[in-house]
Amino acid sequence: MNDFFVLKLLDRLQGGFKRIGVDYGMLRNILQVKLTMDGRRTPTVFAGSQNNKQETEGSPFRVQWFYLLIGLMMIFIVIPKGNYILMMSMLFSVVMFMIMTTLISDFSSVMLDLRDKNILFSKPVNRRTLSMAKSLHILIYLLTVTLTFTGPSLIVSIFIQGVPFFLLYAAAVILMDCFILVFTALLYLLILRVFDGEKLKDIINYVQIILSIGVTVGAQLISRLFNITELGVTFKAAWWNFLFAPIWFSAPFELLIAGKKSAHLAELALLGLVVPLVLLAAYIKLMPTFERSLQKLAEQGAAGKDNGRLSRRLSAIVCRNKEEGMFFRFTWSMMKNERDFKLKVYPSIGLSLVLPFIFIFNQVWSGDMEAVRSSKAYLFVYLSAMLVLTAVQMLRYSASYKGAWIYKAIPLPGTAAVYRGMLKAVLLRLLLPLFVLEGAVFVWLFGGQIIVDLFAVLLASLLYTVICYRMMPQALPFSEKYEAAKQSDYKGISIALLFILMGFAGVHYVFTLFFPGIYIYLVILTALNWWVWHVSFPQAAPRNGKLPTLGA
Repeated sequence: MNDFFVLKLLDRLQGGFKRIGVDYGMLRNILQVKLTMDGRRTPTVFAGSQNNKQETEGSPFRVQWFYLLIGLMMIFIVIPKGNYILMMSMLFSVVMFMIMTTLISDFSSVMLDLRDKNILFSKPVNRRTLSMAKSLHILIYLLTVTLTFTGPSLIVSIFIQGVPFFLLYAAAVILMDCFILVFTALLYLLILRVFDGEKLKDIINYVQIILSIGVTVGAQLISRLFNITELGVTFKAAWWNFLFAPIWFSAPFELLIAGKKSAHLAELALLGLVVPLVLLAAYIKLMPTFERSLQKLAEQGAAGKDNGRLSRRLSAIVCRNKEEGMFFRFTWSMMKNERDFKLKVYPSIGLSLVLPFIFIFNQVWSGDMEAVRSSKAYLFVYLSAMLVLTAVQMLRYSASYKGAWIYKAIPLPGTAAVYRGMLKAVLLRLLLPLFVLEGAVFVWLFGGQIIVDLFAVLLASLLYTVICYRMMPQALPFSEKYEAAKQSDYKGISIALLFILMGFAGVHYVFTLFFPGIYIYLVILTALNWWVWHVSFPQAAPRNGKLPTLGA
C-alpha cells in the first residue's frame, strides 16, 4: 500500500492529534486505505474513456494532469494589472465551478460514505478518530484539487503582482474552499431532510448535465457580467453582485490592491469573509444531524421505482407486436434505473441541449433578432442528435450484464423485435423530449415558418439513429460489462457519424434554397426511414445478435 506524501506531513503533527484525543496510528491507517481506494476509482470526468493502460494504481487523483492544464491557463488571468474585480471574478468563477462539480460528481462517495459505520463502528475505533479521518480525507482532496487549479497562478502572481496580491489570493482560495465544502454538505443535508436516499443519488447523476452545460457556456457568460466598452472594462454596482459568490472573493483585490474605496465593494468583501465562516459554524453544529440523515442512503426509496404506466402506454402506440413492446419497456426501465448508463449518457444530454444555441448566442445577446430570423441558423438544431450517438454506443453495456442469458431463454423468432423496441425507447425517452424543448426555443427565435424544417430534422434524426446503430459494433442491449467499453475504440466511427450528421444538415440547407425543396426533403426522408427501418429490422432475424446488411 502506498505511503502517501501527505501522510508523511501529518506525521509531523501527530502530537497535536494525540492531545485532542485522536488515535493517530489508527487515523493514519484509515487515511492510507481511503487514499488508496481513491486511486482505484474512475473519475466521472473521464467516465467511459479510460483504457486498460490507465487502470493501474497510482496517484489517488489521476486526473490532476487535466486540472493542471486548466490551472496553467489561469496564469493568463492573473498577469494583467488593473481591473482586478473582473480578472479575479473570472478566475474564481472557473475554479469554483470546476471544484464544486468535481466534488459533487466524483467525491460524493466520500462525503456520503456509510461504510465507516458499517465496518469500523464494530471495531475498537473511537468516534473522534473516525470523524477526524473523514474530515481530513475530504480536506486533502479539496486542497489537492484546488492547489492544482490555482497553484501555477499563485506562483506566477508573486513575481507579477507582488507578495500582497499573493497573500490575499491564498487567503481567498482558503475561504473559497471552506465555502464550497460547507455549501455542498449543507445542500446534501437539505436534500436528505426533504427527499429519500434514492433521490439524492439521482441528483448527483444530474450534476453531470450541469457540468457539461457549465463548461460549454461558462466562458460565454462571464465577460457579459461586466460592462465592456471601447475604453476598457468597468464594474457597475448592482444588486445581483451579492448573489454571485466569485465577486465576493474578488472584491478585496479591488479594495486593497487597486486602492478603490467603495461601500459596495466593502460589503461584497465582507460577504466573502463572513459567509464561509458562518456556514462553517452551521455545518459543525448540524454535523450530528447530517450523520443521522446519511442513513437514508441505505434505504431503497420510491424514487428508484418505475410503475411502468407511461412505458406501457407508449409501447402500445409505437410498437408492432408484444415482443417489441416488451423490449421497449425493458430498455425504458433500464435507462431509468441503470446509474452507470445515466452517468455516461447524461453529460451528452447537457452538451446536446446547449450546443445548438452556442453558435447563435452572440446575435441573440446583442438583440439583433431580425438578423437571427433571416438566417438559416436553425439548422444547428441537428446538433441535438449528438445525444443519439452516445446513447446508442452505451446501450450494449450494463452493470447487470450477467442477466443477458434471458435473451436465449425467451422463445423469440429473432432479435429484430429487441432492436426495434430498444431504439424506439431511446428516441422517445431521450431524444424526443430534448428535441421538443429545443424546437420550442427555435420557433420562438425564428418564427413559426421553421416548423416544417423541424419535422424534417426529426425525421433525419430517426434515420440517423438507425445509421448510428448499424455502424457501431452490434450486440444485444445491456449484455456486456462496462469494462468492455474501456477496451473499445469508437473514435473513428464517432467522427464518421458526426460527419454524417453534418451531411444531413448540409443536404437540408440545399433543399431550403428553392420553394418546394423542404417538402421534397420530407418525402425523401419519410421513404428512407420506412426502407431503412424495414430492412434493418425485418420481422424475422437470426438469433446470433447480428443484423443483415442494408443491401440484404
